[in-house]
Amino acid sequence: MRNSTLLIIFAAVLTLSGCTNEWVINRQGPMRLVHNVYFTLNDDSEAAQAKLVNDCYKYLSKHPGIAFFAAGERVEAHERDVNIRDWDVSLHIVFESKDYHDQYQKAPEHYKFIDENKENWKSVRVFDSFIK
Repeated sequence: MRNSTLLIIFAAVLTLSGCTNEWVINRQGPMRLVHNVYFTLNDDSEAAQAKLVNDCYKYLSKHPGIAFFAAGERVEAHERDVNIRDWDVSLHIVFESKDYHDQYQKAPEHYKFIDENKENWKSVRVFDSFIK
């Protein structure tokens, strides 16, 4: 009984707050692919980090099918226990579909970005996930 009451209250709060069923419940339609990349640099100076961020925007931000793009440096001030701090620069791309991601992986600009920057990469970690 108590769980049912809580569920009804939760549904009422969502309805009154303006959240629509489409936003909360609708999981149909094409799956977007989120491509998150974390770079650890050999030279982790501010200048080297800025160069990599600039090159992310220069070579990677204009590909077809990108719904969202961002790149930046780690927030130094965040030192909580939950913050992972073993990286220097991050890249975040949301593709409209896996097909657009796959095209991006083979694009000449992507290869140029890699060729121009890989010498300074100590490690590269990629986290891809589907979202709706």
